[in-house]
Amino acid sequence: MRIMFVNLPYKFAISRASRWPEKTKSGTLYYPYWLCYAAGACMDKGYDVSVIDCIARGDSREGCIKRIESFMPDYIVCETTTPTCTYDYETIVKIKDRMPGTTFIVGGTHATALHERVMNECGAIDIIARREYDFTIDDIVRNRDDLGRVRGITYRDEDKGIVVNDDRPWHENLDDLPMVSRVYEKFLNVGDYGYSLAESPMVQIFSARGCPFRCNFCSYPGTMGGRAYRKRSTMNFVDELEYISEHMPYIKEVFIEDDTFTVDKKRVYEICREIVRRGLDIRWSCNTRADIPEKLMRAMKRAGCRLLVVGFESGSQKVLDETEKGIRIADSEAFMRAARKSRLKVFGCFMIGLKGDDRRTIEETFRLAKRLYPDMVFFQQVVPFPGTGFYEWVREEGYLLTEKYGEWLDERGQLRCLVKYPYADADEIEKMRDRMMSRYYFSVRYILHTALHNFSIPEMRRIAKGAVSYFTFRMRKATGRHV
Repeated sequence: MRIMFVNLPYKFAISRASRWPEKTKSGTLYYPYWLCYAAGACMDKGYDVSVIDCIARGDSREGCIKRIESFMPDYIVCETTTPTCTYDYETIVKIKDRMPGTTFIVGGTHATALHERVMNECGAIDIIARREYDFTIDDIVRNRDDLGRVRGITYRDEDKGIVVNDDRPWHENLDDLPMVSRVYEKFLNVGDYGYSLAESPMVQIFSARGCPFRCNFCSYPGTMGGRAYRKRSTMNFVDELEYISEHMPYIKEVFIEDDTFTVDKKRVYEICREIVRRGLDIRWSCNTRADIPEKLMRAMKRAGCRLLVVGFESGSQKVLDETEKGIRIADSEAFMRAARKSRLKVFGCFMIGLKGDDRRTIEETFRLAKRLYPDMVFFQQVVPFPGTGFYEWVREEGYLLTEKYGEWLDERGQLRCLVKYPYADADEIEKMRDRMMSRYYFSVRYILHTALHNFSIPEMRRIAKGAVSYFTFRMRKATGRHV
């Protein structure tokens, strides 16, 4: 049985696996890691598997179809996201027209959150594999004559129409997952991918899945990974780090793509001790929360950690409470003090337009960013992705501007502000966001601080690359150029 995992082409170099799927301002391109984990699981089952990333290759629709025809798969597995779904449906229809006997399986955040709507909108989709689907694909193939037995799917039945099966339980033993780095190595060119925060080339891997926290704007816990925190064993995870170190020595950095790597702090200590015990010389970064102590940060630093990506989100405690963040501003301040003492770099994420925000609290957010002073920041308008509490709230309040998802990206491939608030319309929110970025990055203090604290050639190269990409984006936006 031949199964092809396809990251479908798109008009822009967009990262479908990102929690923020848009053409980035800084040259970032994610691996299609959900597809690759599922591909690895199918390889372990003995299927004839291929993976193509049409985004990374720059393939057109026709180029994509020719690659698929050369493999002649029985099944095609792909993902769709909210801002790309309209274009993706058109692509899927074109592929299905050329290969009508192929079964199309679609996964991802959007297909999970709105699975019945997606099936109705695109008749060429045969099956939707909801939530994490690593092992669902094998179940589909083994039960292809009786899909009613497969949990976690929505599918078409000639007699019953669209059928929604029960959810698949979250997979508890994540040591069952394949080493996704081997899938990257076999099928992809690692030089095609980059993360503006990380040294290149880099790879993205999971050490755990699920996030127990309740932030109401985050799409992954409500769609892909769930809220049940499940983890790989320390030895299993460090085995993959050792594999990367030994078999992929050209990799400069590993990004741990967990929603929150530091949920289980005892486990993080164990991982750090095991990295040090094995003598691994590997650099890594991770997503975290503003709740880890200095002692743990120092252990992470000794084990090769370079950067912490943390969602500070807002400078208003009232807004943080409205978003169910579970963090206090004092926690964020203590976090930054500890990070500086531990010599860890910090990328701080801040959102504007959250539930409870107004012009005053948005300015409080900027003042907090200046007070915390992370090495890098991201000010962004919150986006109402289906499957989040924020999406439901803006719909109920009548703030959502459109559910025509083909209009969610602007002509440059960036996510529009999609919410109109009583205190500011969408254009005003976008202007606030851009002004905040300029006020932070273009200050003399920031420029001097960055020059004084980044002496290494790799850091200066990474910073220069990101700066050029961002300045180019701002210039093109100012002049009205689209590409």
